[in-house]
Amino acid sequence: MSIKRFNIKVSDEVLNNLKSRLKNVKWPDQLEDLGFERGTDLNYLKSLVSYWIEDFDWRAQETELNSFSQFHCKIDGIDIHFIHEHGKGPNPIPIILTHGWPDSYIRYKKLIPLLTDPAKYGGNPEDSFDVIVPSLPGFGFSGKPKYGGMNNSNVSELWAKLMTEKLGYNKFAAAGGDVGSGVTRYLALNHPELLIGIHLTDVGIIKALMTSQGNLKLSGEEVQYKKNASKWISEEGAYMSIQSTKPQTLAYGLSDSPVGLAAWIIEKFRAWSDCKGNLSRSFNMDELLTNIMIYWVTNTIGSSVNIYYENTHSLPSLSYIDVPTGMAIFPADILLPPKEWVERNLNITRWTTMPRGGHFTAMEEPELLAEEIRAFFKPYR
Repeated sequence: MSIKRFNIKVSDEVLNNLKSRLKNVKWPDQLEDLGFERGTDLNYLKSLVSYWIEDFDWRAQETELNSFSQFHCKIDGIDIHFIHEHGKGPNPIPIILTHGWPDSYIRYKKLIPLLTDPAKYGGNPEDSFDVIVPSLPGFGFSGKPKYGGMNNSNVSELWAKLMTEKLGYNKFAAAGGDVGSGVTRYLALNHPELLIGIHLTDVGIIKALMTSQGNLKLSGEEVQYKKNASKWISEEGAYMSIQSTKPQTLAYGLSDSPVGLAAWIIEKFRAWSDCKGNLSRSFNMDELLTNIMIYWVTNTIGSSVNIYYENTHSLPSLSYIDVPTGMAIFPADILLPPKEWVERNLNITRWTTMPRGGHFTAMEEPELLAEEIRAFFKPYR
């Protein structure tokens, strides 16, 4: 399949069906005086659904998303959706940005113009990028894998072919967070000859530290990380347990109920962002609902959570990554990694502690992230 232009056009039938479901919700009870302590707050969710029914304009969001140059192409039998925006500068660096879960390719909607046209936002045109933002297989407008095995490493192979065979780049940069961090690291491990450098906002949950026996070989920072991670997994990791073991069971409820889908996703945006418990500090309802809508209109919540199962059961181990790596640490992210461990496993050439922001970095603080990405890659131009 050659590269083909793509525009989003959700049918009226899908939107009418959605509105009918939103108007006929079977709401659960909630204990008095509770907020988000036991999961997504009923009162907040009712207000979000009310806005969804009365004020949210999908067609306006669809038009805005269609202002980007979007494409489809088939790689190894999987239909891949991606944005490809060319930089406005003398020598743009191509960069592939990989999103995670439960966000989507719109994680980078605000970041794209800051990287492609820095001069428009007070930057230097010599720092511009050609920006490629694919949707992960099984996410959004990309195709759904028919068989198991589509883990981070295998996605990285698709990205290498997208950038070289389909788009014709000989060398390129890569960046990502969440699942996107894992894909980016495997891309650097498997194809270092293609990478100018990689930029990360996290390194996921460090399993090597979590499974280490005893603390004799760990630094103090690593020992503390292990304690923090164990506490976080016990208190916040229920979603991860079910998605990495029984994703199919979860898929039935979330694929059938838009309110259930919203509750599952919204909880993570609140808990993982730098919103101080108030979602409106970091996101408006339109962007939250647009992200949820991408899962709903494509019916990809089930196929998206499968990547947790694949990464748990079939992902090969990572070894040392020699490609130059930049790390931007956002203070409200899920688990802040110990610098010693990261430096032992990646060729860190820039480490920056950011002043604010959380897990959904490009959505929360796009200007800060754009400035950091431009600074990291400047010496490699």
